[in-house]
This record gives sequence, C-alpha cells and structure tokens, in this order.
Amino acid sequence: MIPPGSTLGLLGGGQLGRMFTQAAHRLGYEVVVLDPDPNSPAGRISAMHLQAEYSDEPALTELGKSVRAITTEFENVPSTSLAFLRLFCPVRPGPEAVSLTQDRIAEKLFVRQQGLLTAPFHPILTDGDLEPAFEAIGAPALLKTNRLGYDGKGQAQVDTMEDLVQAFEEFGREPAILERRLRLDLEVSVVLSRSEDGRSVTFPVAENRHVNGILDSSVVPARIPARLAERARQAATKLATAMSYVGTMAVEFFVVGGDQLLVNELAPRPHNSGHYTIDACVTDQFEQQVRALVGLPLGDTTLHSPAAMVNLLGDLWLPGEPRWDRALSDPGVKLHLYGKKEPRAGRKMGHITALGVAPDDALAAAIGARARLSSPTHP
Repeated sequence: MIPPGSTLGLLGGGQLGRMFTQAAHRLGYEVVVLDPDPNSPAGRISAMHLQAEYSDEPALTELGKSVRAITTEFENVPSTSLAFLRLFCPVRPGPEAVSLTQDRIAEKLFVRQQGLLTAPFHPILTDGDLEPAFEAIGAPALLKTNRLGYDGKGQAQVDTMEDLVQAFEEFGREPAILERRLRLDLEVSVVLSRSEDGRSVTFPVAENRHVNGILDSSVVPARIPARLAERARQAATKLATAMSYVGTMAVEFFVVGGDQLLVNELAPRPHNSGHYTIDACVTDQFEQQVRALVGLPLGDTTLHSPAAMVNLLGDLWLPGEPRWDRALSDPGVKLHLYGKKEPRAGRKMGHITALGVAPDDALAAAIGARARLSSPTHP
C-alpha cells in the first residue's frame, strides 16, 4: 500500500485528470501531471505540471523518478510510454489493457472471445476490404476509424457503397471498421473499479443519451429491468477480469430488442457517464481510481438517491456568460466546472448533477437547470 503523503503521477491533464487530482488531495496524496497543454485543468491544481508530449522520454523519466505510482486519464496516451514508465514504478492500468482499447478491431474481437456480443462489424484495412465489408454489413452502417475516435469523431454514416468509399478516403485510408447501424432501445454504461488483488465493484448502471456523438445526459439508475442491469454489471466485470485490469474503467452497451446487450466500447479510465458518482454515491469513481492505484481497499458504491448528469458544452457561453445563479436556484442541483480557459462549441466545460426521488425527477431537474443557464447576463 502506498500511504497518504506520497506523490502520484498522472498522464493527461484534462477534466478527468482534474477530478482525479481533487480526489487524490482529499485522500492526502500529491499529484504530478504530464500534459502538453500549458493551461491543463489538472496541471493547474497539481504539485507539478510537466509540460511535455506523452512520448517525451526525458519528461517521462522525470515523472517516473518523482512519483510512487502512475495512472492515466485518457486512452490515447502511447502504450509505449506506459511501458517505459513501468520501469520506474507501478502503472495502473497497464499498457496491455490500454493498448487493447486503442484498437477497435482488437477490442471487439476480445469482447467476442469473452462470449459477449457486439454489433456486426467488418474490418477494413485496405481498399480491397471495402466491397466485402459492405456486402457483409450492408446499410445503414457507420465507418469508424480503428484508432483515436471519441465524442463522435472519426465516424461517418454509410448508406451506399459510394458513401463508404468517400468516407474511407476522407479518413486517409487508415484502418477502420464498418459497423451495422442498429435501431437501439437505449444506451447504458457500467463504471467499475478493480483492485490488484482481483476484487471488483460496480457502480449503478447509467442510462445515457448522446447528441451529435457527445454524451448529453446520464440517468441513474438506468430505467431498465433489474435483471438486465445485473447482466450488464456481470459482463463489465468479466471483461475487466479478462484484461487483468487495475483501476477504474467503463463499459458502454447498446440495448436492442428489449433485452439484448451489445458491448459498444471499453474506456480504460473514469467515464463521463460516471460523473454522477461524485454527488450521488458513497464513493465516487475518481476516489476509486486513487484507491486502486495506491492499493487501498475499494469503497462502497451505494447510490444515495436517483441522479442525473447533463454536460455543459462551450455552446452555452456563445450568447454570453451563463446565468449560474438561475441554474443553482434549485438547491438540489450541483455545478461542476472544469477550469478550462476557452469555451468552444462542442467542448466539455463542465456538468450539472441533480438528485431526485426518482430518475425522471432528477433528469427533469438537471435539464431544467441547464436550460436556465442559456439566458445571457446582459440581454
């Protein structure tokens, strides 16, 4: 066990890193952040901010020598950097788990190897794979880049063979997958934490809604049958165990046909749909990440009450400074801003969480609070 008072390392300094750093501070740990952004939200509240690229070996060496253990806030950090850092101290999650989630093809094949389902897909590595992929998957479909896609980026709708050819060209003819676009009942996710000794705990299942590929809202508990929620938790735990995962991670699912669960993506880090845990659970997802990293026992994930989270994108700033007073006029609403200097359309600037006696009540409160933000301070 790495005791409080020690210093931990973090690759990535965005909002997830900021919330990890805040959780580490509560438990008595200092954090050193490595991130190339001079205005890194996590770097600004850390003991030290190493402003460098994630492949910068001198900076990685300095990080490795100055901390007791290292984690990451996002999946696109080079797995080679994680492997290098492991020469100095424990790295959790390990490079093998992170590398798996960076490759859509490998990830989906891994999921199927565990006996779980995914949407029908076909790998596309070269031009010669385009026609066989379209014949196998058909339309409507989505072309997804094999690497680096998030928040709807690296995806294109495909309705014809011509669409597929054009999208593959626009993606630079890089490896991709063609995935059947399904009629979804809804999307859900499970955030879980797993310790080095193999113990796993799951948070309540979240029901998610996306707009333009970006998570818009999460409602907890998900409005699905209890048996389906339990199957989702079991599937997520099975995947984490098979990966020998240590830390906090999320598994996104599609629900189709009423009771069929399809694994969509794995995220080797805390997840946007788990932000509700900060206000609604005994232990939040970021504290669990710290606990797993340092070898402390995992905490209780009990939900205090139904909750809903809505994202705040930079679009809300375009008419003028949002009306924070109006949003917080509901005493059950909690505001979380990420300390980002520049609001931009589509950029996640913060989130609102609301508690309620039922999921529908919490969602209505959260959406209402966000709507009240939109009136500019100076009409």
